[in-house]
Amino acid sequence: MPITRRAALATGAGLLAAPSLGRAQEQWPNRTIRLIVPFTPAGTTDIAARIIAERLTQRLGQSVIVENRPGAGGNVGSDVVVKSDPDGYTLLMCTVSSGAINYSLYGAKMPYKPDALAACGLMLQVPNAIFVTNALPVKTLKELVDYVKARPGQLNNGSSGIGTSLHLTGELLKSVTGIQMQHVPFRGAGPMIQEVIAGRIEVAVDNLPSIIGHIRDGRVRALAVTTAQRSPALPDVPTTAEAGFPDVQATAWFGIQVPARTPKPIIDRLGTEIDAIVKEPETRAKIADLGGMAPGLTPDGGTSPATFEAFITAEIAKWTEVVRKSGATAE
Repeated sequence: MPITRRAALATGAGLLAAPSLGRAQEQWPNRTIRLIVPFTPAGTTDIAARIIAERLTQRLGQSVIVENRPGAGGNVGSDVVVKSDPDGYTLLMCTVSSGAINYSLYGAKMPYKPDALAACGLMLQVPNAIFVTNALPVKTLKELVDYVKARPGQLNNGSSGIGTSLHLTGELLKSVTGIQMQHVPFRGAGPMIQEVIAGRIEVAVDNLPSIIGHIRDGRVRALAVTTAQRSPALPDVPTTAEAGFPDVQATAWFGIQVPARTPKPIIDRLGTEIDAIVKEPETRAKIADLGGMAPGLTPDGGTSPATFEAFITAEIAKWTEVVRKSGATAE
């Protein structure tokens, strides 16, 4: 079959482009990289992003700058990455909400699908903490449940935004215990925490890294952590199971994704660097001090693009069931 002039030109262009693409991959990175955080500054996602950005800058030899693009439970910033050039210069600090929960919570309103992003590596996992304003006369999770039951609909519970694991943990608590509170979503953990400290929000859930300093300083009162074991960073705070509510369990996580069409060599390089960073004693010490846990996806306790991709797939399935049972919506 004869080759048309248009086909010949297209073939020639492809042949010319292929070596150019190869050279670009070999030279990556040769300019500044953006790490998009789909939440406001001062929250756990932002804290984790700044730790990984600092080490990636040192290891890659190019600046990795953090850019906060909050909104819609992480969807706004994530969609920025989805629509960016797949060249390795725009990374996403993904979370359990943007990477798993939102697909079922937002349904047809989601601006992107799971296959629009590719996994590079998991950085850390953290418990969520259920805490209250100091003015509230409760010392335990059971006391809180009893207090709220006596005042149905009168208390507010805060989260860092609709669709976050904090939102879903609060909904799970309400579903399991039968209590009624008014959910108040914020554009990030920072503003929510300030409202709890001020007493305008009575109850809230937050990832341990962004609330732990306020708990240690006594500005808020932690009632429970949402993991199976107590956090070594807060050994005196019981688990939800110890508090009498074993079905209220949730673990938040944070990692790096890129646009799906990013060349595999770049994804693999990022995966290798993230794996090395999370295994560094200094990084692990920072993660532990924040109340977090290292990835633990590979036999040596690290992470990889393949293990993180499988982890995300399992998380989507798990949180789809939580959303279904709790009846939570994005409205």
